[in-house]
Amino acid sequence: MKYQKYTLENGLRVVEIPMPAVESATVLILVGVGSRYEEKKINGLSHFLEHMAFKGTQKRPTALDIASTIDGIGGEFNAFTSKDHTGFYIKAAAKHVPLLFDVLSDMLLHSKFATEEIEREKGVIIEEINMYEDTPMRKVGDLYENLLYGDTKLGRDISGRPEVIRRIKREDFVSYIDRFYSPLNTIITVAGGVGKSIKYKVSSIKGLTEKFLGKWGEKQVEQPDRVADKQEKPALLVKFKDTQQAHLCIGVRSLKLNDPDRYKLGVLTNILGGSMSSRLFIEVRERRGLAYYIRANNEMYSDVGNFVTQAGVDIKRIDDAIRVILEQFDRIKEEKVAEEELIKAKENIKGKLILELEDSRNTAGLFATGELLEDRIRTPEEIIKLVEEVAAEDVKNMAKEIFIEKNLNLAVIGPYKEEAKFQKLLKF
Repeated sequence: MKYQKYTLENGLRVVEIPMPAVESATVLILVGVGSRYEEKKINGLSHFLEHMAFKGTQKRPTALDIASTIDGIGGEFNAFTSKDHTGFYIKAAAKHVPLLFDVLSDMLLHSKFATEEIEREKGVIIEEINMYEDTPMRKVGDLYENLLYGDTKLGRDISGRPEVIRRIKREDFVSYIDRFYSPLNTIITVAGGVGKSIKYKVSSIKGLTEKFLGKWGEKQVEQPDRVADKQEKPALLVKFKDTQQAHLCIGVRSLKLNDPDRYKLGVLTNILGGSMSSRLFIEVRERRGLAYYIRANNEMYSDVGNFVTQAGVDIKRIDDAIRVILEQFDRIKEEKVAEEELIKAKENIKGKLILELEDSRNTAGLFATGELLEDRIRTPEEIIKLVEEVAAEDVKNMAKEIFIEKNLNLAVIGPYKEEAKFQKLLKF
């Protein structure tokens, strides 16, 4: 997949990805800041700011003005916050790309942060937090990273806590923008029918960026605290909740984002829990009926990373589910993966990537996160090549590297008040 990258004089990077068969286009602004940049007294502000960007600008004073502009062209718009980046995007017919630049740059540079809107949105944010608290399938992932990283910026929830949200003021948003928003840590990606449907020359995307964001002042921004990734013994966190199904996350510390072995870990993860024919799905759900859902995933940051298996299991047979999961971790360390299973896992990864990249939003996201978080772009072709190079012995060695008993971590939400029964299960 071909792309072009430009850097403006103020340091803002622009990535353009033409998709000849696509009539839509996505403009995505990705800023290198998220909840791991927040002090405890403003925990949740990155996510709150994402909400406020849609609440009115100098040019479009109300949320209705912004929404009506995008609805009027049949577009979709949204934003998202993670621990290390925040994104704002609009997707619409490619001919509307100039308008998308106009709206997004207006939100980025000229949001009003009106006090009355902030006070109103606090209720929305708190209800979102309450929703997550009442959704164990969603909450248990937060609990797992609380366990891994403790009371650090990285260990705290992205949404924050209600008592903190209630105290946030307009000046907190203004200060946060000044500390963390800059052309130097921002990427603009445009993916889709550019150069075709909008009848522009390729260089016009750079021209649009210059027009709407070229005068954004360059400045250095603060960097996040680094996390020490060390563990001496298995760790456990149990949260009591009177549920009909127990939700658990069990895993280990693994690789950080730019580790050259990340694709070996990706293949290992797919074999264990990346599909409905993966080992964990077959053993835990299909053969034993212990869970409705089970999956494996990797979360990688610039300094640390973790592998996790998440499942919703029978509350009376959670012990059995944990044992089976750990047996699968242990087994893949000792037995070489069969060639047929290895090929299936790699084809599954490649196929999912290809399907995702039929959407201009996913394509914009892939290129933007690579450029922002790793300071490099891997094209789909490069990713596929790296996946294809993974051998069976690589998978076995990776399993031996990460599946170490002292690095085991288990987070559980369910009707349990005693931790001892779980602690004794955390062994190979």
